[in-house]
Amino acid sequence: MAAIDFSIPVLVVDDYRAILRIMQSLLRQLGFKHVDQAESGEEALAKMRARPYGLVISDLHMAPVDGMELLQTAKADAALKDARFLMITADLAPERVREAKDAGASGYMMKPFDAPTLRARIEGALAP
Repeated sequence: MAAIDFSIPVLVVDDYRAILRIMQSLLRQLGFKHVDQAESGEEALAKMRARPYGLVISDLHMAPVDGMELLQTAKADAALKDARFLMITADLAPERVREAKDAGASGYMMKPFDAPTLRARIEGALAP
């Protein structure tokens, strides 16, 4: 298992508050100390411009700015392009996975998931 730097700031983006609470709890259980939340793509971009994040965990399906648009906007911005993205969704259609990887996602995870799965996906997303 790769070592995870639990001191990196993590941003969780989802339009469902319950998912945000669950994700924050799971990330803290794993050992992350700095976990922020955003309920929309717009809010996430504002937070990313104010503070660098080592990892962004974003839902794919949100409105009006979805996770794919958030990913593409961040990767096109010189100040944000190095952020690692782990996309989460209930839709694991192969074309969506390919689209996310092509846009620069470091990983992809299917809902629902548990703490060991989340840890494994984070390790993969943060791997050099």
